[in-house]
Amino acid sequence: MSDTVTSRLPGFHKLPMEERHAHLSRMFRLTPEDMQQLLGSEALQPVLANQMIENAVGTFSLPLGLGLNLQVNGRDYLVPMAVEEPSVVAAVSFAAKIVREAGGFIGEADPSLMIGQVQVSRYGDPTVATERILAHKEQILALANSFHPAMVARGGGAKDVEVRVLPAPEGPRGEPLLIVHLIIDAQEAMGANLINTMAEGVAPLIEQVTGGKVYLRILSNLADRRLARAMCRIPVPLLADFEMPAEEIAEGITQASRFAEADPYRAATHNKGVMNGIDSVAIATGQDWRAIEAGAHAFACRNGQYRPLSTWYLEEGHLVGRIELPMALGTVGGPIKIHPGVQMALKLMQTTSVRELAMVFAAVGLAQNFAALRALGSVGIQKGHMAMHARCVAVTAGARGDWVEKIANLLVKAGHVKVEKARELLAALPAEDAAAATGTTV
Repeated sequence: MSDTVTSRLPGFHKLPMEERHAHLSRMFRLTPEDMQQLLGSEALQPVLANQMIENAVGTFSLPLGLGLNLQVNGRDYLVPMAVEEPSVVAAVSFAAKIVREAGGFIGEADPSLMIGQVQVSRYGDPTVATERILAHKEQILALANSFHPAMVARGGGAKDVEVRVLPAPEGPRGEPLLIVHLIIDAQEAMGANLINTMAEGVAPLIEQVTGGKVYLRILSNLADRRLARAMCRIPVPLLADFEMPAEEIAEGITQASRFAEADPYRAATHNKGVMNGIDSVAIATGQDWRAIEAGAHAFACRNGQYRPLSTWYLEEGHLVGRIELPMALGTVGGPIKIHPGVQMALKLMQTTSVRELAMVFAAVGLAQNFAALRALGSVGIQKGHMAMHARCVAVTAGARGDWVEKIANLLVKAGHVKVEKARELLAALPAEDAAAATGTTV
């Protein structure tokens, strides 16, 4: 019988990896084959990698961690995160613990509407061309849907046609750009391939209707019809830490948010912190993280200035955080059904739909952002970062086993987190300890 699935696992980070595996095995009833996938023994094989991309020469691994404590809409989630940067997994887990004590995150996500763009040139009068396209809307939709009848049968497919006329980038003497938008419900897919197929498929009809010439036919990664949102309300007293009053930390977070709203230079770094969490989950779950990044940053500019994806403010004794961004994800297609590691990650998340997955992603982004602003607005980011970085430095210097943590602690205490310093500390150990610390024999 399995344990109840919970993301609240106190002391999980202190356990040996074997004991962490035992916890997961009980909760998710993992088979020996599942455990082999988790360990990477049954990960992407070279023969499969060779079929996925060109010029394949091997595979590449990243550490896979679990974000803990996350609760969205009253449900617990263990969040697989593939990332090389120290502190990302710890930051999400710590922030999610605080938010959990305040009732957890509230999330929501739009239906999976995506945009396919068809660029038309040499169309004549833009008003006349627009009217002709819209007059043939049902014919265009029927043709688009003929390329994916199975998706239409499931309730998805092309739903609407829109026309946009944009000023010529060359100025008034240039031809205005006429862009046709196909609005497509991709359902459980991210949708790139099916959208591109539909956009290419309707191009001849649009040329016939307008008398123009079609050039680009491709999806837009600004998926602003497919947004995900998350929010949390944290009672200010829960913020007390670093031997600082809770009110002072709350003020630091809100000031950091104000800074990002006013200044694109700060907003870029603010949003990078958000994407630290989101990208890590995206990579682990086989998503197109590059499309997610492109959509997020384009969305951040939607009002003419690059702004933060998340905001924080004080309201009635609570620190309130909100995030909204495009989230074009998939639970089918791409590497999702091919890559064994991705299948394992999705098994651990236990989401039942792409919209539920999008809510979790948004909550992870907000949690990551909260952790960063909490540090930035109080003691600074380096204190936590250096503690995590010290472990990597200790390993690089040759430390192994329990001595990694010991050497890391000494580095932080000395205030000199450098490989040379770690090597000095190892060299200063008695011979027997030095052998144990480096995994060598005396």
